[in-house]
Amino acid sequence: MIFTVAIDGPAAAGKGTISRAVAERFGFGHLDTGLLYRAVGAKGGDPVAVARALTPGDLERGDLRTLEAGQAASRVAVIPEVRAALVAFQRKFARREGGAVLDGRDIGTVICPEAEVKLYVTASAEVRAHRRWLEVGGDEARVLAEVIERDRRDAERAVSPLRVAPDAVRLDTSELSIADAVAIACDIVAKRLG
Repeated sequence: MIFTVAIDGPAAAGKGTISRAVAERFGFGHLDTGLLYRAVGAKGGDPVAVARALTPGDLERGDLRTLEAGQAASRVAVIPEVRAALVAFQRKFARREGGAVLDGRDIGTVICPEAEVKLYVTASAEVRAHRRWLEVGGDEARVLAEVIERDRRDAERAVSPLRVAPDAVRLDTSELSIADAVAIACDIVAKRLG
């Protein structure tokens, strides 16, 4: 069975947590596409060359969840040649036998417009910044400023900007528990699976 679940949304909205839970619940493969960009940014050097040579092992680095790696990812993600180098990898994963869940910024709009399920997971900037601050620490006001700046950069980039696919279901997690958000997402997938 080939079945793709595309989950998009801004940083720290909960899309990774929801994606992993949906993949586990239905036995689908999971790809956090942001890790591809984080790995490219974290490795340094020529981002286009790094993207073209990226291996699955590069996604296992321990520093990919840091605030710095997130900022680096946002910077390299605006480079069209980097995006092009990573698109084929993502599309192949998405249409693999046994089902797949991909989360990122442009899965439902660019990578997998044919996905059987599209979710757009979001939350207020303040809630997302607080979540990220709990994860990485530091100055919470600075984290909020960085979340807002990243949202702007992701939404305004020329290639594959962050936007809601016209046929995506919006899931605002600002006031939801993790369990409730996961339950809603799993219910949407289950209904589409029939």
